[in-house]
Amino acid sequence: MGVSEPRVDPRLALAVAVLAVSTSAILVRWSDAAASVAAFYRVLLTTAMLAPLALGRHRSAFAGLSRRDVLAAGATGVALAVHFAAWFESLAWTSVAASVTLVQCQPLFVAVGAWALLDERVTRGTTAGILVAVGGIAVMSVGELLGGGAVGPRPLYGNALALVGGVMAAGYVLAGRSLRQRFPLIPYVTVVYAVSAACLLAFVVASGHPVTGYPPREWALFLAMAVGPGVLGHTILNWALAHVESSMVSVSLLGEPVGSALLALVLLAEIPGWSTLTGGVVVLAGIGVVARSRSVAEATPD
Repeated sequence: MGVSEPRVDPRLALAVAVLAVSTSAILVRWSDAAASVAAFYRVLLTTAMLAPLALGRHRSAFAGLSRRDVLAAGATGVALAVHFAAWFESLAWTSVAASVTLVQCQPLFVAVGAWALLDERVTRGTTAGILVAVGGIAVMSVGELLGGGAVGPRPLYGNALALVGGVMAAGYVLAGRSLRQRFPLIPYVTVVYAVSAACLLAFVVASGHPVTGYPPREWALFLAMAVGPGVLGHTILNWALAHVESSMVSVSLLGEPVGSALLALVLLAEIPGWSTLTGGVVVLAGIGVVARSRSVAEATPD
């Protein structure tokens, strides 16, 4: 049975989702809480909003969880937790434009991971895209070493954290691939978010950060992170994958660094330096090539 015709135009849904995820970096910057605390509450509140739907309409889906599925969900949740912790922390050290661009390198790491771990073939287009993106990362890093108008107290450290976040996002995609194919969207993300929230809580406690006692402004920001980038952002993107080509979703996500950079310019008065702008454009071009090449490869039979 094919996927039914959606009531909402998927292209409109994608536009809303990209706009929603573009606000994430700004909300993190506005928060005075530790990065791990903000990440914990974003994931926890997102889980709390999705859980009633998962336990209501999709309760029967949990009965089909095998031990292998539980392990896959656990690995996926851990990867997602490290992704959020590393990326949120990166925003304290480098520019919004650099951080969001580098964390969006996920398709590059997915391509490499799928080749190394899943024995998927890598096309020439994918290889070319990876090389272009790596060149862009080099431009950003070398330019900051040479004083290319870098923004942030420790931009190279922040950039490295953002790349770690991108690697972990790729791990999240690869670890959850088989489970997502057998499990409905809402139960899937609820389980993974719950595991991720538990991991982040452990990290918050181990780091000595207070779990409670934050002012109303911080709670409002935590809730905004969950509703905007969480529910309206990534959950809608996962829904869109059932109705449009994966390449369209991947390429649409390239709008996040642009949207975040524009919001940072308007709301934070943050102007990225020439190395970030030049390297960022090259990185996004490489990611676009990889996303397109992988989509074509998946659609072409062996």
